Amino acid sequence: MRLPLVILIVVMTYCSVLVAPAWSQSSSAETQQGTYPGAGMGAAAAAATILYFPFKAAFAIGGGIVGGLAYLFSGLNEPTAKSIWIPSVLGDYAITPEHFSGDRPIRFLGVAAENEETPVTPAPMNSPAQ
Repeated sequence: MRLPLVILIVVMTYCSVLVAPAWSQSSSAETQQGTYPGAGMGAAAAAATILYFPFKAAFAIGGGIVGGLAYLFSGLNEPTAKSIWIPSVLGDYAITPEHFSGDRPIRFLGVAAENEETPVTPAPMNSPAQ
């Protein structure tokens, strides 16, 4: 009996924290804000987020754990762990009206920023003694 109550409280808290910022984001459909269609898009985004967030959160938590294990078992090789952490932890956690209008794609898997790529350095070559 307590578990459904706890789940309900968590979902309500989550919605109250994320729905207002999702509505305040600007988009090309700013003319719809304050109208019935704009409110409908916001409500649809909130409902979609309630369904989407648990799957994304579970995927991110699992990726964090697997990435940590990969880091340990690869001899503390950070690029190996990041190859798991970046796609699983980054990405969209909330669905916004911009996702529904097509202004912004939904990214379940995260993408690393171009400036954060790990540089590949070649191994030093031993030159033969002359």
